Amino acid sequence: MTLKPANFPAWMKKAISPSDDADVTELLRRNRINTVCLQAACPNRHECYRRGTATFLIMGSICTRNCAFCDIANGEVVPLDADEPRRVAQTAKELGLKFVVLTCVTRDDLPDGGAEHVAQTIRAVRDAGIDRVEALVSDFEGRPDSVRKVVESGPVVFNHNVETVQRLYPTVRPQADYDRSLFVLREAAKLGALTKSGIMVGLGEQPHEVLTVFRDLVSNGVRILTIGQYLAPSAMHHPVKEFAPPARFEWYRHKALEAGMTEVASGPFVRSSYMAETVYEGTER
Repeated sequence: MTLKPANFPAWMKKAISPSDDADVTELLRRNRINTVCLQAACPNRHECYRRGTATFLIMGSICTRNCAFCDIANGEVVPLDADEPRRVAQTAKELGLKFVVLTCVTRDDLPDGGAEHVAQTIRAVRDAGIDRVEALVSDFEGRPDSVRKVVESGPVVFNHNVETVQRLYPTVRPQADYDRSLFVLREAAKLGALTKSGIMVGLGEQPHEVLTVFRDLVSNGVRILTIGQYLAPSAMHHPVKEFAPPARFEWYRHKALEAGMTEVASGPFVRSSYMAETVYEGTER
């Protein structure tokens, strides 16, 4: 059974003031922009909206995969919207953003997995005068050409999440592959991209398995890592096996840096895109 917020431990309770983000919500609605903040029910969305930022979700709001942890809908996808890159760039400019995070649903139905559409959106945002774009992408079914398309469009960060430890992939990410995700990150790093990945805890992993993920990521060129608590979107999703205490997150952060990461964001409410600009700037110090 999925726990309700009232049953969460004290460190997992967060005050929310949804009325404060009405302007951002209206702008996104008017420009027909999807966000992972809303589609994935992110617990930080109101905080980010109040700061005037959002993580843009492109290529529709329906995914061709059905991961057991994710709240993004799975089903019949729609054709790509050729005007979407322009609208995303326009919205980012209207929000006054200096750092844009783009993510996308997985589109296994497309020959390149949607890589060209991602690249077009990155270029549109950069053409709008916003040079710093982070691209959080799917594994493109391991296509090197798709990775190259995205990297060559000029994101400052190439992000692809491994999400969990290798042992849990068959139940948590049955349509994905741990080694394929590492391959995608390695290819992006070989092309000169600053690479980033993320992992959730509380899915049933063991700490030694998490440390193995850190080493695997570093050996495949990843330099930025996010570590956050998994929260089940519904009773139909993979159950929360554990709420990791804050001290565990700090220990994981230390171990990831020890493994060779340049920058690590680790905490119960950390998500892959949360405070992405601040995390990126940490690599420039």
